[in-house]
Amino acid sequence: MNASSIDQPADLELVRASYDRVADNYVEMDLTDVNKYPWLRTALDGFAAAVDGLGPVLDVGCGPGDVTAYLAERGLDVSGVDLSARMIEHARQRFPEQRFAVASATELELAESSYGGILGWWSLFNLPRDVLAQVLSSFARALVPGGHFIMATHMGDGDRERTEGYGGVPVTWTTHLWQPEALWELFAAAGLDPVAELRVPPSVAAAPSLVLVAKRSAVE
Repeated sequence: MNASSIDQPADLELVRASYDRVADNYVEMDLTDVNKYPWLRTALDGFAAAVDGLGPVLDVGCGPGDVTAYLAERGLDVSGVDLSARMIEHARQRFPEQRFAVASATELELAESSYGGILGWWSLFNLPRDVLAQVLSSFARALVPGGHFIMATHMGDGDRERTEGYGGVPVTWTTHLWQPEALWELFAAAGLDPVAELRVPPSVAAAPSLVLVAKRSAVE
């Protein structure tokens, strides 16, 4: 599945504009420093070790670039994309040695078996559930056999409509909450095999959080 066959969310441009508006506050609030969250950092370290030597890595929804840069420091050939042009401006200013581009997860044209690893690190929860399933299928095809995908997201039930965020800035987006069982079903349907699962309570992260790691089967 390529980008042309992925349904575009009806609120895509509203979400894009919302992240453009919050980008400055988001960076000022320093919300993406992985060193603040050692258990989440451990998940990223495990991912980095698993994909080392498998090929380039793509950070989808990279925001201001902290995770992209963190993985580059660990020797990965990693680039980042984000829906928000303003987020990418910050990423390029903060980490000029890294590669960044503006794109939605639904707009990527990913060649089959072209990446050793792909991340969706708190960047896919705005996608409608049916669209996320399509995006995961495109990611699975883009991974080399044995390549890994890691996703971090908000854990819970239902959907939450957001009207402000990150210092009271007006936004328009939906946060889709996930339970791990439902996500694992989407992963399996996409052709991704389970590797690891981490559930993080609010006492460890800012909200109930979920990290899943999966890989494309090495045997097609």
